[in-house]
Amino acid sequence: MSNDIRDRMVELLPRLRRFAYALTGSLDKADDLVQDTCARALANADQWQPGTRLDSWMYRIAQNLWFDRLRSQKVRGEVVDIDGALEIAGSDGRDVTDSRLTLQAVATSISRLPADQQLVIAHVCIDGLSYKEAADALGIPLGTVMSRLARARTALHEALTGGGDIAAAAAKGGTP
Repeated sequence: MSNDIRDRMVELLPRLRRFAYALTGSLDKADDLVQDTCARALANADQWQPGTRLDSWMYRIAQNLWFDRLRSQKVRGEVVDIDGALEIAGSDGRDVTDSRLTLQAVATSISRLPADQQLVIAHVCIDGLSYKEAADALGIPLGTVMSRLARARTALHEALTGGGDIAAAAAKGGTP
């Protein structure tokens, strides 16, 4: 593997970490996912085709690793970190607690969206990609990005303000 590819991978790390955080909702899990993604990419570097987008290839690896983890987690069941509850208090306990609860509600709502909508939210809203860049990274048409993003935003709004069913809200309008 050439040093050029390694250098490009290093340049992608901040974006890959934001994408991983969007998928996992946890900095620790995101860092683990980024590490596993880089290890897998380096081990399979011969499968990357020069002239194609390295970032799309890396995002796809991260996405596949995350989906594999989610599938295996369903078999094992949910793990709750009790120690995390002890860290909620801060200098202004109410504000810190409210902020963390809101962030947790958003992360939970995002995790309940369909996987295709989670990916679009991650690329556009968290990583800051343009709609075109997200479409290229995901290998889907621009209109599909726009419709998935609109449905995801509507579902999140309904879930966070009205306590609606996120799955039903996310599915409104059908899946392109």
